[in-house]
Amino acid sequence: MRSTLLALGVSLIISFSSVAAVAQGGDVEIKNAWARATPGGAQTAAVYVTITSPADDRLTGVSTPVAKEAQLHSMSMDGGVMKMRQVDSVDLPAGQAVALKPGGYHIMLVGLAKPLEAGQSFPLTLDFAKAGARQVTVTVEKVGAMGPGAQTGGGMNMPGMDMPTHH
Repeated sequence: MRSTLLALGVSLIISFSSVAAVAQGGDVEIKNAWARATPGGAQTAAVYVTITSPADDRLTGVSTPVAKEAQLHSMSMDGGVMKMRQVDSVDLPAGQAVALKPGGYHIMLVGLAKPLEAGQSFPLTLDFAKAGARQVTVTVEKVGAMGPGAQTGGGMNMPGMDMPTHH
């Protein structure tokens, strides 16, 4: 009986320790990392991804071997003019999916080693303020794609505009 209670106690401690580890550090969920194929000679490309963090965090940097530099960017419309600027970080509120997507925040690859071709993939490392570095595989979609497996759209989905999604 004593050994059974001891085993039960140890089992409960291990279970609670596992739950505490997930609650404290958690694991950032990174989904749907993709980029569009680039026409021959293009030196830049954008990468899009959806990130969900269990705790408040920030995406603070990115890197990949396929480009000389990877930068975090935001895109917005100002008086009918599209403006893109580099940002230091992207906030990740706890439990909320943050989509880096066409027309909004995205990752800009500068100085591509070679054009990105549809069907290929490449590694991308995302650096988080709290969660540390995480590596993901980016899938290259066709030129003009609006997302992984999505049909090519006629326009861009801009922040602040509710655009219908097709499933």
